[in-house]
Amino acid sequence: MKRLVIFGTGDFARIAAEYLKADSPHEVVAFTVHREYIDGDELNGVPVVPYEELQTTHPPSEYAMFVAIGFSRVNEARAAMYEECKAAGYELITYVNSTVSLWGDEVSIGDNTFIFENNVIQPFVTIGSNVVLWSGNHIGHDATIGDHVFVASHAVVSGNVVIGDRCFVGVNATFRDGVKVAPRCVLGADVLIMKDTEEGQVFSVRSTEPREGLRSWDLKGF
Repeated sequence: MKRLVIFGTGDFARIAAEYLKADSPHEVVAFTVHREYIDGDELNGVPVVPYEELQTTHPPSEYAMFVAIGFSRVNEARAAMYEECKAAGYELITYVNSTVSLWGDEVSIGDNTFIFENNVIQPFVTIGSNVVLWSGNHIGHDATIGDHVFVASHAVVSGNVVIGDRCFVGVNATFRDGVKVAPRCVLGADVLIMKDTEEGQVFSVRSTEPREGLRSWDLKGF
C-alpha cells in the first residue's frame, strides 16, 4: 500500500479519493492545495495541508501524489500542477478502475491518469499522461489520446483516432475512425467529428429548445 496525497479539494478530488479507497492499494492520507485556497482543515475526514509545506510534511521520498484537477482553462491548470509536482520529485500514480475492459498488454497508459468504471479500451491503444477518462467511454483499437486530455462520460472514440494534447471531450461525443483531433480543441456534448480538426477549434451542438406553449399535461395519450 502506498501513502498518497491528492492535489485538489474540489469534486474530482473528493470522488477520486473514494474510488482509491475502495478499489486500489493506495491510502489517501492528505489533500493539498495552495494555502490561499484552503477553506478547512479536513476534507471527508482527511487533513488538508498547504502545498507550500508539502515537501516538509509529506516528502516525495515517502509519499506519492495524484493531481485531481478538472478541465479548467482547457486542462491547463491540471497540466501546470502535474509538471510542478513531477519536478518536485513526486511519483504520480495512475488509477484504472477494476471494472475497465482493458485488452491485453498492448495498451500503454501514462502517469497521473485516472480511468473510471466501465470504460472499454481495445488493443493497441495509447493513453498519455495526466488524462481523465470518466465513466463508460469506448476507446477503439489503435487510438491515441495525448497528454492532459479530459474525456467526459460515454464518448465513442473509434479505431485509429488521434486526440491531441489538452483537448476536452464532452459527454456522448463521437469520433469517426481515423480522425485526427488537433491539440487544445473543445469538443462539446453530443458532437459528431467526421474529419480532422485544427488546433484550438471549438465544436458544440445547439441545445434542444422546449416546445412553445406546450406542457406535459397537455399531451394526449402519453
